[in-house]
Amino acid sequence: MNPIVNEIPTSLETERLILRIPFLSGDGRVVNEAIRESITELSKWLPFAQEIPPVEETETNLRNAHIKFLARESLRFLIFHKETEEFIGTSSIHNIDWEIKTGDIGYWINKKFSGNGYMIEAIKRLTDLGMNQLTLNRLEIRCEAANIKSQAIPEKLGFQLEAVLKSEDLSADGKNLTDTYVYGMIVEDYEGQSN
Repeated sequence: MNPIVNEIPTSLETERLILRIPFLSGDGRVVNEAIRESITELSKWLPFAQEIPPVEETETNLRNAHIKFLARESLRFLIFHKETEEFIGTSSIHNIDWEIKTGDIGYWINKKFSGNGYMIEAIKRLTDLGMNQLTLNRLEIRCEAANIKSQAIPEKLGFQLEAVLKSEDLSADGKNLTDTYVYGMIVEDYEGQSN
């Protein structure tokens, strides 16, 4: 089956959060504001956050993410607090291989919401989407070996550390070689957790 016909929800819910596909005019302004507020933390780990992008660039990026969602190439969700409607961060399943049925999970959070368990809640829901609704065989989370906060998420959700790739990538600023931690979850392990 052509992946473009896969039915994928544009909105997901958790106890405290709404995750939705970016498609509303103005999403770029809200996301850009969060990047602005968190630039010091984000710039350590993310190449796109080496400087504060113009709002138009963020809006363009989100509209391209929506196009990739429609093509079923990547599923980026914006995360909002249910009660306050504040923007918290983003989470995605990207690099989807519909033949082998695998994908990678990525995420970032506005620093003012860090430490509340929101990202664990969001990634747990995204993992459920991948394993149950999309029937993926494997999900992977990669993060820099020095990024302790990012590592805590797959570890708390039962992903297994499968590899440490030495000098595998460049730091976000492109100046140093870094080690990458590779965490994996296969469907059999995921099903075993829910019993």
